[in-house]
Amino acid sequence: MNLYGAVDLSALASPRPPATGAGSPGGVPAQPGAGVPGEIVVRVTEATFGETVQRSTQVPVLVDLFSARSGASGQLSPVLENLAREYGGRFQLAQVDVDANPQIAAAFQVQSVPTVVAVIGGQPIPLFQGAYPEEQIRQVLDEVLRIAAQNGVTGVMVPTGEPQDEEPAEPPLPPLHAEALEAIERGDLDAAEDAYTRALKENPGDGEARAALLQVQLIRRVDSDDPEEVLAAAAGAAPGDVTAQLAAADVEAATGRFADAFARLVAVVRATAGDDREQARLRLLELFEIAGPTHPDVAPARRALASALY
Repeated sequence: MNLYGAVDLSALASPRPPATGAGSPGGVPAQPGAGVPGEIVVRVTEATFGETVQRSTQVPVLVDLFSARSGASGQLSPVLENLAREYGGRFQLAQVDVDANPQIAAAFQVQSVPTVVAVIGGQPIPLFQGAYPEEQIRQVLDEVLRIAAQNGVTGVMVPTGEPQDEEPAEPPLPPLHAEALEAIERGDLDAAEDAYTRALKENPGDGEARAALLQVQLIRRVDSDDPEEVLAAAAGAAPGDVTAQLAAADVEAATGRFADAFARLVAVVRATAGDDREQARLRLLELFEIAGPTHPDVAPARRALASALY
């Protein structure tokens, strides 16, 4: 998925930013959110699309841009509907007939149908075109939900008329974790890093503090860089150019493209030796921790790293 070059939806709606405290900025995953009243699958028009963009600040929205004239649309739309219900409202499926709503199609720069785009916090993420296999769509959905959680968009659609379960009380955060999250909220990454570091000194086995510390350090590394320039520089550099390739891997990881970051660093390991190889290996292990052990790209990348090393 590519977060760069996303289309501008400002002509259709100006979404509100997420409410303060709705999530943890800077890539630190938020806790599951509350129920959001509304249907899991909705038909959207140019008149109602602004509401859909606003809703994307609470729950991820998957936009299915289809045409009744397209056979592939007829194959894909029912699959997306079934998946939306199977996922229990963790995203809303917004169906847009491009023939009846050309302004929406133009905003998304639709070149063929079906086209599927995610909208998270008002920001569009192009996903795929054509009738994708269901198993690949599931992988895409899981990645969309992970990125949404990192940006604090964790609501769940609750169809109108259905009772909403009372939210269970969340256990309080450990003091240093709370201190770190407050620092992130106000944009003080130095203070956040210090708090997580102290948490690890108190409890070296605190895996959540370790992963969060690595995330904060990743954010700091990419914060002042232009992502497109970093990726372009890496594309023109040799696989053994550790500085350029590590910077590009950071950009890819920070934007959720862990598979690309992992593959890039494995290539660096293969192309280098000594200290350069060790630097790439350690960065790759850090990104494994940030992605988490259940991320589908981690296990294959670990096997590729082992092959590159031995």
